[in-house]
Amino acid sequence: MRIGWPRRVFSQVLLMQLAIATGVTALATGLFLAPLGDQLDDQAMRRALAIAQTTAARPGLAEDLQRTAPSPEGPVQAEAERIRRSTGAEYIVVMDERGVRWSHTSPDEIGHHVSTDPSAALAGQEVMQIDNGTLGRSARGKVPLREADGDIVGAVSVGIAYESVRDRLISAVPGLLAYAGGALAVGALAAYVVSRRLQRRTHDLAFSDISALLAEREAMLHGIREGVVALDARGRIRLVNDEAQRLLGIGPADTGRPLDEVLGPGRTTDVLAGRVTGDDLLTVRGNRVLVANRMPTDDGGAVATLRDRTELERLGRELDGTRGLIDALRAQDHEHANRMHTLLGLLELGLYEEAVEFVTEVVGVHRATAEQVTERVHDPLLAALLVGKAAVAAERGVGLRISGDTLLPDRVVDPRGLVTVVGNLVDNALDAAAGTQEPLVEVALRAEGRTAVLRVGDSGPGVPPGQRELIFTEGWSTKEAPSHGQRGIGLALVRRLAERQGGSALVGAREGGGAEFTVVLPEALAEELTEDLTEAGLAEAGEVR
Repeated sequence: MRIGWPRRVFSQVLLMQLAIATGVTALATGLFLAPLGDQLDDQAMRRALAIAQTTAARPGLAEDLQRTAPSPEGPVQAEAERIRRSTGAEYIVVMDERGVRWSHTSPDEIGHHVSTDPSAALAGQEVMQIDNGTLGRSARGKVPLREADGDIVGAVSVGIAYESVRDRLISAVPGLLAYAGGALAVGALAAYVVSRRLQRRTHDLAFSDISALLAEREAMLHGIREGVVALDARGRIRLVNDEAQRLLGIGPADTGRPLDEVLGPGRTTDVLAGRVTGDDLLTVRGNRVLVANRMPTDDGGAVATLRDRTELERLGRELDGTRGLIDALRAQDHEHANRMHTLLGLLELGLYEEAVEFVTEVVGVHRATAEQVTERVHDPLLAALLVGKAAVAAERGVGLRISGDTLLPDRVVDPRGLVTVVGNLVDNALDAAAGTQEPLVEVALRAEGRTAVLRVGDSGPGVPPGQRELIFTEGWSTKEAPSHGQRGIGLALVRRLAERQGGSALVGAREGGGAEFTVVLPEALAEELTEDLTEAGLAEAGEVR
């Protein structure tokens, strides 16, 4: 079996932490032991100096040195040995001014000159040092010996065996190693606990596996055609892919910012933040219809997915409109067949004048409807829309009336946007009015400078005051969903288009019952040529001729 570096994150982290803990423990132990020897040496020298100072301060020691001869039975030797035994010093040497010993641990050395230089102590200085003597290496302290009047008559030298200092150092090592071993064991246990937690969080994967998963995630997130937004527990954006940036109109720089700050207030923010719950929630962002789903994560955050439903909604509405036109054409075809049979019967009966009157009446009704619309609505797209809606309304048994104050010039800046607004409002009005006692839908389009004002009223049940704002919310509807998708988008798009142009969309009560929607679209019309400019242009044209 080949032993090599482990692949799992758990094993690698555990080994690295153990190596770090061992290294730190060894370093700390070495750093502690390095100055410990010097500290023990200093303590031994200071102890020796303190014993020497205490001995030199003994009353009568200086007089005994001067009045007696150096002898193993002399008073100086006896006092020095008593102090040595009580303090545990290796030796206590009392010397005269010449450096001759008057006391020593070995009586044979009494009367002989000391082995080290005593000049510093005899000169009045206190000395601490580690030195070699007749008894071997020792920590020494030397002080001058003075008479009562302060004159130096000798010196006192005290030695502490250096072996005792080394023994203290060696005896401290096992305890220090025990503490280091305990610290290492605690560190190893902590490293194991951390590594086990990391193992659970990483699902026991290897670093290469994690790197591959991250690469695959990046490729998947930025390659799919579905928006993905990840939020942390504090509601901040921590991931957003390319499709979500396109759908929401945000950029990579918004990562890390709060969702409410990036998107602003609105249903889209509420859906992504989880304040609105449910599956396949509809929302409108700009001019896009989105379907959102949100899934919470274990860390308190969430991942939301977004799908662009704009084209599907448009196609669905076109399908609804096509079905309405097909129904209207089918009804007109049935009515046309009846009329042709009537006309054929009149001709076969020889009632030619009645046949002419019948054809004139039928053609006049349709022509009157088209002429009524085109006289008041000069934009061709809007006029065609209203003529088509009139046919659909007639098929459904609803009267569609153009208000007498309607007048819209052919200066619409965004005809398609206005067609969307008018089409949605008329469709909702036809649905509300159908089935009432006297079904009626009234449309008014008026220009006020460059502002277009649209009013659509119906004879339906109306909108309760408490629901007049809810009906403009994405996904809110009292009707059953159609086969192609969901409802609750049309009025939301109407308000969004109006607000995007700086206008408004409101609903209120209609006189005589029902609801009336009012949409104001500032800057919806182009600038109108002034009379002076028109005359100037005509004059210039005349001069050119």
